[in-house]
Amino acid sequence: MAQQAMVCSVIRHVAFEDLGSFATPLEAAGFRLAYCDVGRDDLGALNPVSPELLIVLGGPIGAYEEARYPFLETEIGIIRQRLESGRPLMGICLGAQLIARAVGARVYRAGRPEVGFAPITLTDAGRTSCLAAFEKDPVTLHWHGDTFTLPAGATRLASTPACENQAFSLGPRVIGFQFHPEVDASRIEQWLIGHSVELTATGMDVPQLRAAAAKYRSRLRAKARSVIGTWLGEAGIRS
Repeated sequence: MAQQAMVCSVIRHVAFEDLGSFATPLEAAGFRLAYCDVGRDDLGALNPVSPELLIVLGGPIGAYEEARYPFLETEIGIIRQRLESGRPLMGICLGAQLIARAVGARVYRAGRPEVGFAPITLTDAGRTSCLAAFEKDPVTLHWHGDTFTLPAGATRLASTPACENQAFSLGPRVIGFQFHPEVDASRIEQWLIGHSVELTATGMDVPQLRAAAAKYRSRLRAKARSVIGTWLGEAGIRS
């Protein structure tokens, strides 16, 4: 009898910010990917505890904007229940900020947006974590205007000059990334279109971003496989 696939529930805020290069290794590890698209699907129907893995993805809104986007209260509630369950949880960009908020950290506007391909610096803990592949090849994609204080009890894994808390863990089963280790840079055009207003407002060089994506995409894909594969082992959920 075939083994039943594990479920990875994924909260997605905008279509192009999906699992990217994490998708294939997750499926290879035995996961069935189940997206919950905010604004289309019923977020309240998502069971916070039952899936083997919950991943909360990025999006172009603030984690503190529940007055404008009331679904954020539901989403933070889901994250809190997941944290209480002790089951594996990952947050990326907005997702990491929502985890931080769920445990009482402050999320706020950064001094300046951090957008583009640039290196991260690993902490001692980061060098022995799922981010180890970034030690010798530190470039990744950054795309955020907010940041957060380090959650109580969390371990900082990576930083940049503009953002002290680029990655953190809360034990082996909860991890948050401010940057985008999941990005499939071969699909960067979707990001350039989807974030065109922000790129214009911040004066970003779109052709330069496109060229950098082409330069780094194979290396980013390899690091994505390393990150998700190592973390699944650390979280104790490798099939």
